[in-house]
Amino acid sequence: MFDVRSRPFLLFVLAFIIMSVLVHEKITSGFDRSILLYFQSAAGNHAIDLAMWAITEVGNVISILLLSIILAIIRRTRRIGITLLLCIVIGTLASGYFKGYVIDSPRPDLEFLGSKFPYEIGKDTFVIGTDGSFPSGHATRAAIVAFVIGYALSERFPRGRYLIWIFPVLESISRIYVLEHYPMDVFGGTVFGILIANLISKRVKLNEFFKKSQV
Repeated sequence: MFDVRSRPFLLFVLAFIIMSVLVHEKITSGFDRSILLYFQSAAGNHAIDLAMWAITEVGNVISILLLSIILAIIRRTRRIGITLLLCIVIGTLASGYFKGYVIDSPRPDLEFLGSKFPYEIGKDTFVIGTDGSFPSGHATRAAIVAFVIGYALSERFPRGRYLIWIFPVLESISRIYVLEHYPMDVFGGTVFGILIANLISKRVKLNEFFKKSQV
């Protein structure tokens, strides 16, 4: 975790502001569109299509909330679960309002040309009246999970702290692959998730929870 007044935190905030302005002014629309067209043409391998669908569904609200609740129920991981639950709820609502009422960038309108999915892809946010694209709620939640659980693993499993970040990377790729988001959406969602997770983790003093557990 980093302090609110630290250089890393300010850099993350600046990066998110810059990406927000670029998307709002449609400066990156050409780049986003070209990447999405590539992924549209690359779809068609049945195994990869289903794998991308499964990964993107793991990042929906219900799946991550269930993970948070399970961790909160288990006594040993209760503090992690509660912190994660708070981060997920606040992060999902905040990204929903931001994408719907601040940036209001339309979602991709390209048709997925690959294999038919077992069922329709779940919603990215549950904020009423919003269906914007930036930042991605799935990428936000994936980054939150990696941040909180990565911090929990940092003491006993240092390597796990970094391996857990494979999840938000795959989640972001899957959202682009199934044509639900542009690249800038998942970049912004990842940064937004890190900011939310850091702010809440600092607020609830997650680092002190782990210090107490070691006593």
